[in-house]
Amino acid sequence: MSRSSIPLLNLHDALCSDPDLRARFVQSLGEGLGEFGFVAIEGHGIPVDLLERAYGLAREVFSMPEEVKKCYETPSNGRQRGYTSFGIEHAKDQPMPDLKEFWHVGRNLGARHPLHLSGKVPYNRFPEEIPGFGPTFSELFSRMEGFADTLLRSLGGYLGYEQGFFTDLCRQGNSVLRVIHYPDQAGFTPVPGAVRAAAHEDINLLTVLPVSTRPGLELMTRSGEWLAVHTPPDVMLCDTGDMMSLLTKGRMPATTHRVVNPEGGSDGGRLSMPFFLHPRPDAELSPGVLAADFLKKRLKEIGVA
Repeated sequence: MSRSSIPLLNLHDALCSDPDLRARFVQSLGEGLGEFGFVAIEGHGIPVDLLERAYGLAREVFSMPEEVKKCYETPSNGRQRGYTSFGIEHAKDQPMPDLKEFWHVGRNLGARHPLHLSGKVPYNRFPEEIPGFGPTFSELFSRMEGFADTLLRSLGGYLGYEQGFFTDLCRQGNSVLRVIHYPDQAGFTPVPGAVRAAAHEDINLLTVLPVSTRPGLELMTRSGEWLAVHTPPDVMLCDTGDMMSLLTKGRMPATTHRVVNPEGGSDGGRLSMPFFLHPRPDAELSPGVLAADFLKKRLKEIGVA
């Protein structure tokens, strides 16, 4: 996909003192997410060296022996933190598992925080074998959340919500930074029909995605066409999930996307680091539907719980 085929915005416009630029940013963001389902954002302020350091540590963690990685897997809480083994998760209504493994990082509220103690926001599980993993990904989580919060403030203006609506909705939310490894397919042949990530919609409110280490992401337009995404390293790709669709009564629909297998079967493997912004667990997405209940149901539907 060329950069001209989706809305390309600059975050500086949302933060500047010019009211006309701010208003245009709000309008373009809302229209882009509503009509196209995704937007590209430059000027996001997340350091390239932090992203590169995170990818380096991701390579280290997924290179650990399988028996070591599995020590950090937590089926009891739907694998919301720590490691998830290859071939566990599948798309909703798709029985064939995706060709990926991943590691979940969330917020740290303090050991005795009620949300941690209740299990509504699980504790992080960082690999002791790689000391730099926890600090680096905690920093990246914080920066990604700050960026996503800025976008949601603008989106709230577009939707006509009261100032601070999304900030309150997401305060101490169960957001997740997912570090994904799609192994190289040299030496094995996937089951016919199996892909790195089958067509799906995200669970959450808003997804923020830095550039991945390999191509393969495809987004479905509102007209039902698949478009391959190729973004430069200075851009964040953003799309809306099912929680946002539910909250806005379909005004901001979820975006269907997938990750296809590499041509020829070998690309050295692919790494990706999407940040999934979630509301606080007790947030009401629609009458009688709480965020925590919606998440629990969906985790079962995709095979991780």
